[in-house]
Amino acid sequence: MRHLDRAELTQLLDSSVFHLIGDVADEMGIEAYVVGGYVRDLFLERPSKDIDVVVVGSGIAVAEAVAKKIGRGVHVNVYRNFGTAQVHWHGQEVEFVGARRESYNRDSRKPIVEDGTLEDDQQRRDFTINAMAVCLNSSRFGELVDPFDGVWDLEDRLIATPLNPDVTFSDDPLRMMRCIRFATQLNFEIEPETFEALERNKERIKIISQERIIDEIQKIMASDSPARGWELLFQSGLLEIIFPELYALQGIEIMNGRAHKDNFWHTLEVLTNVVKAQRLLHVDHSSLSETSAKDISTQRSTLNEKVLWLRWAALLHDIGKPKTKRYDPVLGWTFHNHNYVGEKMVPQIFRRMKLPMDERMKYVQKLVSLHMRPIVIADEEVTDSAVRRLLFEAGDDIDDLMLLCEADITSKNMQRKQRFLDNFQLVRRKLVDLEERDRIRNFQPPVSGEEIMERFHLPPCREVGTLKSAVKDAILDGVIPNEREAALAFVIEKAKKMGLKVD
Repeated sequence: MRHLDRAELTQLLDSSVFHLIGDVADEMGIEAYVVGGYVRDLFLERPSKDIDVVVVGSGIAVAEAVAKKIGRGVHVNVYRNFGTAQVHWHGQEVEFVGARRESYNRDSRKPIVEDGTLEDDQQRRDFTINAMAVCLNSSRFGELVDPFDGVWDLEDRLIATPLNPDVTFSDDPLRMMRCIRFATQLNFEIEPETFEALERNKERIKIISQERIIDEIQKIMASDSPARGWELLFQSGLLEIIFPELYALQGIEIMNGRAHKDNFWHTLEVLTNVVKAQRLLHVDHSSLSETSAKDISTQRSTLNEKVLWLRWAALLHDIGKPKTKRYDPVLGWTFHNHNYVGEKMVPQIFRRMKLPMDERMKYVQKLVSLHMRPIVIADEEVTDSAVRRLLFEAGDDIDDLMLLCEADITSKNMQRKQRFLDNFQLVRRKLVDLEERDRIRNFQPPVSGEEIMERFHLPPCREVGTLKSAVKDAILDGVIPNEREAALAFVIEKAKKMGLKVD
């Protein structure tokens, strides 16, 4: 982080928007401060677009005065129920609020709000690093107000609360999720007393809506080290409450001296491996498109979506193991069909956690279902038929599936691990070769069901499905090439064997 004095803060805030706000506040005879994340990120040298301004007075009145001074082209959103207003100007969003003090009822995170001083407002903030304020009035422009030594916590890379952490977390339990999210995003430690308060107050998370919780989880998943966030959720006791299926993966059971690995820590290792692989495969956004800003934005959004949901697939890939765990005297611990059980669990988890029930869920579900297939192929003879079927079922998601499966190889036996990785390379080469030769990805059999019905004078019936499946299997097994003439000849011969009338 940077050590910033008043002169440096003045220079960093030397833009028209901050001086304009300061001028308006001076004219109205009130104090105005930029606060929270924007100030924190100045010290951390992180980009921050959203600006929060606290005024000791009416935030709405200041926002409207600022908008009036700017003139045309400025958009203001006023939220009178919350006493806030937003001004959008030159691509920046500035939110104005009056300084306030808050008190809470135990059964709700919605505070009772009263007008307050700057000190009251800083005390109500979640963490010391988010409680710093910089004055915008001309006589004190650039002056840092930091009553809880947030600068020192930034220096020490600590997450701590301004007041008693038990009060902070009990008043608004969402702050527990935010605590872990900030520790994950910033790679900070949680101050010991603050972490102990997380453990003591974990049950309070039950009054928070699932939508609020998943919003914090998604920010953890989008961070550079999402596994660390899940580790902190586990250690604090929050994981068992908010995600019992993931919590159920933890633990090692021993039978007759034979133990299985801890699938929770294995899952976090797989997630970390996926993140590392994504980092190595990172696409330079500047080269995504040269056509238009809209196209670039669309491609960036698609790329970020794929990154996020592949991480979810990694997190859920073994989610079916607790339900399928068995001990066999000969084989030891087994988890047969855990991928198929996990596939069925994915929609249930997405629905309960308020994750999207659309193609993103289906993508995660597909990868969970198929994640054992490349491993089985790589552990046996890599046949063309097996690779064709894998390519057919994975379709456009084959590269993501292969990345997930390679990340899933966490064996400490380096010889065994290398054998799998070498075989995966063989699978990858065969995928490329067969795709170029047979065009299997997302293929449709060259002879359609409609043509089969017409040629053999059949209504929709089981025989039509049998013939369609037969030609598909023949192509995937390499019996015939993926070409119309060969497929049609195969269908005719198959129909004769079935006793169907052939013209």
